[in-house]
Amino acid sequence: MWKWDYVWDLLPELLGALRVTLYATLCGFLVAAAVGLLLAVGSRSRFAVLRYTIRGFVEFVRSTPLLVQVFSLFYILPMLFPSASLSAFTTGVIGLGLHYSTYLSEVYRSGIDGVPRGQWEAASALNFTKTQTWIKIILPQAFRPIVPVMGNYLIVIFKETPILMAITLVELLLTAKNAASDSYRVFEPYTVVGVLFLIISLIMTVLFRFLEKKLNGKYAG
Repeated sequence: MWKWDYVWDLLPELLGALRVTLYATLCGFLVAAAVGLLLAVGSRSRFAVLRYTIRGFVEFVRSTPLLVQVFSLFYILPMLFPSASLSAFTTGVIGLGLHYSTYLSEVYRSGIDGVPRGQWEAASALNFTKTQTWIKIILPQAFRPIVPVMGNYLIVIFKETPILMAITLVELLLTAKNAASDSYRVFEPYTVVGVLFLIISLIMTVLFRFLEKKLNGKYAG
């Protein structure tokens, strides 16, 4: 049942789609990391309106499916605001980024809460501004213990990219589906896609473990 000739013919097309998938994963993760940090810091604001707005946004996003959010951004939002029409790739990146920013905000929060109270007091004693306190003292200490969790979310985002086929983004799974529809052979395309997802996920895991060890060694020294 397995035809290697068909696999070799199909592989370049799948690898091209894999580049799109990886690019969407990386961009989505960067958006999630940046927005998640803003949400985590903003949730500690002294202004009650800002705190409750952020909490409401986080709960709303986490309580609704990613697929619904992506559909809304791609199909419904342009109907309400025609100028907000975006490409499938851009919409997918924003959808993944906003969705997982709410999860990463909790990851950041746990890291920030783990910084000893004395570090805040030391920054105040040194007359550091709030910006200096966050950048030079709090975030470097909060970041190190959460690296493994952030790596896990990067892998989760990578494995969630097939959802973007629903908004016509030609990523890895949609490419395999189109190939199977043309050739009426499903075994090879979907098997190769599964293997590619497995290989990339393992590589990401190894890289983040290496980064975690480097950071632990740096701060331990």
